[in-house]
Amino acid sequence: MSAAATAVGAPAPSPVQAAACQDPEAVLAAVRGSETGLDDAEAAERLATVGPNAVRGHRAHPWRVLARQVRSPILILLFATAVISAFVGQATEAVIIAVILAVSVGLGFVNEFRAERAADALHDRLRHTVVVVRAGVRRSVDVTELVPGDLVVLTVGTVVPADLRLLEVSGLECDESIVTGEARAAAKAVAPVPAGSGVGDLASCALMGTVVHAGGGVGVVVATGAGTEFGRIAVGLAAQEPQTEFQRGLGRFSTFLLLVALILTTLIFVAALLLGRPLIESLLFSLAIAVGITPQLLPAVVSTSLAAGSRALARRRVLVKRMVCIEDLGDLDLLVTDKTGTLTTGRIVFDRPVPLDGVDAGEVLLLGLLATDVDPAAPQTVGLNALDAALWASAGAADAPVSAYRRLDAVPFDHERRMAGALVAATGSAPIVVVKGAPESVLPLCTDADPSAQATLDTLYAQGARVIAIATRPAAGLAALTPSDETGLTLRGYLAFVDGVKPDAQASLRRLADLGVAVKIATGDSAVVAERVCAQLGMPADGTLTGDRVDALDDEQLAEAARAATVFARVSPEQKARIVRALRQKGRAVGFMGDGVNDALALHRADIGISVDSAVDVAKDAADVLLLDKDLEVLADGVTEGRRIFANTIKYVLMGTSSNFGNMFSASIASVILPFLPMLPGQILLNNLLYDSSQLAIPSDHVDAEQLRAPSHWDIGAIRRFMLLFGPISSLFDFATFGLMLVVFQAAAPEFRSGWFIESIATQTLIVFAVRTRRVPFLRSRASLPLTVSVLAVVAVGAWLPYSPVSGLLGFTPLPAAFFLALVALVVLYLVLVETAKVWYYARLSAPRAPVVRRRAYPHRVARRAARFTARSPRAS
Repeated sequence: MSAAATAVGAPAPSPVQAAACQDPEAVLAAVRGSETGLDDAEAAERLATVGPNAVRGHRAHPWRVLARQVRSPILILLFATAVISAFVGQATEAVIIAVILAVSVGLGFVNEFRAERAADALHDRLRHTVVVVRAGVRRSVDVTELVPGDLVVLTVGTVVPADLRLLEVSGLECDESIVTGEARAAAKAVAPVPAGSGVGDLASCALMGTVVHAGGGVGVVVATGAGTEFGRIAVGLAAQEPQTEFQRGLGRFSTFLLLVALILTTLIFVAALLLGRPLIESLLFSLAIAVGITPQLLPAVVSTSLAAGSRALARRRVLVKRMVCIEDLGDLDLLVTDKTGTLTTGRIVFDRPVPLDGVDAGEVLLLGLLATDVDPAAPQTVGLNALDAALWASAGAADAPVSAYRRLDAVPFDHERRMAGALVAATGSAPIVVVKGAPESVLPLCTDADPSAQATLDTLYAQGARVIAIATRPAAGLAALTPSDETGLTLRGYLAFVDGVKPDAQASLRRLADLGVAVKIATGDSAVVAERVCAQLGMPADGTLTGDRVDALDDEQLAEAARAATVFARVSPEQKARIVRALRQKGRAVGFMGDGVNDALALHRADIGISVDSAVDVAKDAADVLLLDKDLEVLADGVTEGRRIFANTIKYVLMGTSSNFGNMFSASIASVILPFLPMLPGQILLNNLLYDSSQLAIPSDHVDAEQLRAPSHWDIGAIRRFMLLFGPISSLFDFATFGLMLVVFQAAAPEFRSGWFIESIATQTLIVFAVRTRRVPFLRSRASLPLTVSVLAVVAVGAWLPYSPVSGLLGFTPLPAAFFLALVALVVLYLVLVETAKVWYYARLSAPRAPVVRRRAYPHRVARRAARFTARSPRAS
């Protein structure tokens, strides 16, 4: 231990720092491990002692949900108004506002908490596994079951599940940016590092949460859960998920309303003081106007919509990591997807070896087996990639004489080279280099290739096969293998795999097309194979870009070429991510769907990343949405649900802003002209409470088919135009009511307020039937039964209040029957005029905006990946 480390006051080294400077044998002894791993009994005993390998529990927390509900600017304004009302002795107003607050916060809390509990249940169904060695045998276990002393096998794409002291490495490199911030992958070795080395210099260790970038290795667990370097960061991090585009739109809308309320309230308050009105009365009336112009239950309506959507998607086996991602899913208009398992069955099966130049077919299969990441002397196939697993599961693998060979060294597969190499030797023979990989990568390294090799490859591709090339060369005197040794090869043959097209994929593509979602394919396979899949599915083949062509284009050229292409073939992980970024620059809302190691970067770069529960851990971490069934039909359900939620939310926004603005504008004018207040502050707030209550059923409303055919976005300008057109229409009929009450009925203040209260409730509530659709209401588009019942019920309650036992307390008085006859005529005329204005508005004022380039705010990488390491124990009460 260095002097610095032992100095008084210096922090003690963490478990992984202490292990990094010791020899592997000493570390194994310290954690009571062995080269064959723990047995099940010992692992279970340690798990009971140290607890699950979890950074933090993934559970819904009631207080956190409640805190999110009360952060709304609209609710803060309500609370301030309630406090002032209570302080000046206006108990009625304070009680009404308290009821509004309780309803809004309560409904929002109940719906969001229920949705989070449902998400927890789905999270519990997901498992993250890792390959360990237990009692000398490789097996997959849940990451939460890891304990100190376990031996963990690392391969490309593995998310390191705990802090490990490395015992074996083979070209191992780890992306440690999640912990150290260093962008370049760190090379790993077995040799100890100097004592006192910082976290970024622990070359002999692999840290929890980092990702294997290249190579492979084996390490022993020295720390788990919160005891890891990653765990320390995640536990101490007060991470807050970034806002989605939907949330940012809500924020802009709330800011807009608060600005309107501030201007209107200030003008009314100043005018009242100039007219000599009492200060307290003027203040309360002004605050009531401010509250009245805002849709107080917007947070509750949004939460109800998102919660209903979350439950609907859960029934369809879709896990949305955050509820607000549902609306982002509805925003989707371009999907880039991998081919395997999405458009094809995903069941990769080894078809046959295809020998060249007189090579025996059995020899080609044998060479393919020798080049997999498996020791020929003791084959263990747990944790292999899909192609290698299919090769070892084939009928001929059991008869192949792999045990006659020794593995001397290997270069693991990586996505840059698209190859893997092995240095092997049969007993009594000189060693040979065996290389296995994509034909486009292997063939350029071969000399004197069989003249029929390319023609054979083209035939296999035309048949839709996935093809791996096998090549060898003598390696006499070679003791270690590096990528530079993979030259001067002789092509020996091909391994052909099959993966058929899904029977229902064509129908799913058709449904996505009906939703306005274009689909493009990004694959590591050859262009011919991908184009053949497109032809089988009837997808338009507008062009193909290969990885080499992508590298040759600058960003601007790539944006144009990617927009025109349908297929991206032989693309690397970095190229996939670059393609996604280029497509987003063209103003598209881009989703990327993938489940492999090579998809993780593109999943991060997309507007919405989509993966499946069978994906590798690094892909699941990067995704926003997980499908429990890898099916485009399920994805189409998610897109539809997201658009339905947004359409219903906008219905409430348009109704609230237009009718509230109209009523409050009318009240403002009347307060200046009339010798009395047109409506008492408590009556204004009660009006809004009843009106908003009728709209809580909007999340259950039907949505017209044309509203689902393309994504919609927040457009504050369009909302403002809608408000300024339909608000004055509402005010026009308010003024007609004022004239009716003053001139025809000679009404005093209580009768005037009662009449306008009823007319206001009727007009601003019944307008939902016109605003909810662009079609002719009732005839070509009908509201849902819950919405219809709630609207009519609120109108009935509003008409009954002047006759109720509490009418005096509320400041109301009964009205003559003739008033209601006049009211019916006014409401009919109002709805006819609104319908006429609606046709004109959608024809003239609601022209679609130009596409907007989106920039995704990525979640904090530590907080995002911390969700992986969560205990799956039963829910705590």
